[in-house]
Amino acid sequence: MAIVRRGVGPIMSQVVEYGDTVYLQGFTADDKNADIKTQTQQVLAKIDSALAAAGTNKSHLLSAQILISDIALRPQMNEVWSAWIDPRNPPTRACVGVQLEGNTKVEIIVVAAKKS
Repeated sequence: MAIVRRGVGPIMSQVVEYGDTVYLQGFTADDKNADIKTQTQQVLAKIDSALAAAGTNKSHLLSAQILISDIALRPQMNEVWSAWIDPRNPPTRACVGVQLEGNTKVEIIVVAAKKS
């Protein structure tokens, strides 16, 4: 099996595909001054796009790691997440409060299976 890398930079790849598994980098919002809901929406749009480019979608998510700058913002982030996620196929998930760079409020990392 070949490893396919997309968006290769000096320290990481945006997407790595190995076999039928797609690994995405941690995506953050473009508008760092936006609130947690808007930042989450922007991140999930990036994830949708990256998954589509890899030939899959959110219905095939296996796992998600959500990093938020203030754990008190979790309910607001969850509102957006819950509206976006495929309720019939939710991934495993961890959500933790961490120190993020600048005004970044959320960073999301996902792993997905390719469509079969």
